[in-house]
Amino acid sequence: MDDSGLWLIGLGPGDLNQMSISALSAAKAANYRFLEGYTALLPPNELGNLEEVVGPWELRMRSSVEQPEELLDLAQNHRVALLVVGDPLQATTHVDLQLRCAQRQIPCHIEHGISITTIVTGAVGLQSYRFGRQCTFAYPYGDYLPTSPLEIILENKERGLHTLALLDLDPTGMGEGDQQPMTPKVAVEVLRKMAQKLEVDVEEWTLVLCSDMGTDDANVNVGTAQQISEVTGGRIHCLLIPAELHDVEDAALARW
Repeated sequence: MDDSGLWLIGLGPGDLNQMSISALSAAKAANYRFLEGYTALLPPNELGNLEEVVGPWELRMRSSVEQPEELLDLAQNHRVALLVVGDPLQATTHVDLQLRCAQRQIPCHIEHGISITTIVTGAVGLQSYRFGRQCTFAYPYGDYLPTSPLEIILENKERGLHTLALLDLDPTGMGEGDQQPMTPKVAVEVLRKMAQKLEVDVEEWTLVLCSDMGTDDANVNVGTAQQISEVTGGRIHCLLIPAELHDVEDAALARW
């Protein structure tokens, strides 16, 4: 293993037992370990286990990752691990780190991890090749609410494609404070506000709520917007918005 460089290490979906052997080895071998805490979150119990599994670590939020001089200066002469929930290249922020390393001739190594996008399609029974563009439901900021997520969903539906909608983690939009994952109730409120702007009726759509996927607490709920808005419990959620279902997909969703 190189004596210096930056390692982008995927922790998997939330259960540290799902880290790959090579990811675990790279994390343990690092001189410095930083947990990236704004694009995704570890469950509290796994957060408490992290030091025992990989060694001492420090939390880094948005500004430290998007302005990574500290990380790159350390990586010039040390082994530095940035620990990322899911897969480390899911976010463009981390791709940018690769490019910055190349500019400074710092070795950059990738240890992939299981991500939500590789879990949810198979877990609920929808066919993975029938998914279109993903989108993210952002918290409203004042009167500002982009309709682009619903536009993506509508475009996918028109093409017979399902949509994975990720839900915002940070109501401040700053990526620096305590994260508050969007609840199903708020997600449906956001969907309804977008639908009102675009004059679209979403009330009878079938929605699939996936909660805490990749952990022992994983749960799937299928229902209308109103039914999904009433789901409580769970910690981190995402929504699947199916297009017209094939017979096998219809039967698979009926299990939930």
